[in-house]
Amino acid sequence: MSVLEARNVSYSYDGKREILKNISVKFETGKTYAILGPSGCGKTTLLSLLGGLDSPTDGQILFNGEDIAKKGLAFHRKNNVAFIFQNYNLIDYMTPAENVALTSKLPPLPILERLGITKEEAKRNVLKLSGGQQQRVAIARALASESRVILADEPTGNLDEDTAEEIAGVLKESAGRMNKCVIIVTHSGELAKRADEVFWLKRGGIYRGEG
Repeated sequence: MSVLEARNVSYSYDGKREILKNISVKFETGKTYAILGPSGCGKTTLLSLLGGLDSPTDGQILFNGEDIAKKGLAFHRKNNVAFIFQNYNLIDYMTPAENVALTSKLPPLPILERLGITKEEAKRNVLKLSGGQQQRVAIARALASESRVILADEPTGNLDEDTAEEIAGVLKESAGRMNKCVIIVTHSGELAKRADEVFWLKRGGIYRGEG
């Protein structure tokens, strides 16, 4: 059974320019999904709808078969999904450990160490870490949360190729081992290759494709 689903979803700006047209797609836990497509095709819009940051013009977003609008978008964002952004979106006056502790009752150090952040680095201000390290902290924060779905918007866009490849591996491994659903909007061929399923957005529609 799908954990997250877009059912007959359409979205338009000001009721004029239609970005998404009657899209239906399902996502399962334990899998990594990549969503690709040209700039302006609606990838980030779809991610925002799946995460409850916005509402579709028509159609429904379902979590465990229930319309997320029923309990409210704020409830969905707080309890069901976790976000990873290209610009990391960390609290910049905190340490990695403090950032992760914001989303989890579990000790932050084990998951940070699993993602390559040492005990010493976990105590530093996040601004003293490299871009790759900051993105690892952002991923640790998402994985540490109890959310079953992780939504990542260009998570490797600011990283070099080697670091991007490592991050791609971390996301895929974590999805399987922690039984989370990871949905990634990306231009990265490496992320697409590592995904369990790939979808393409084109002219408002969504199509299953190859990595």
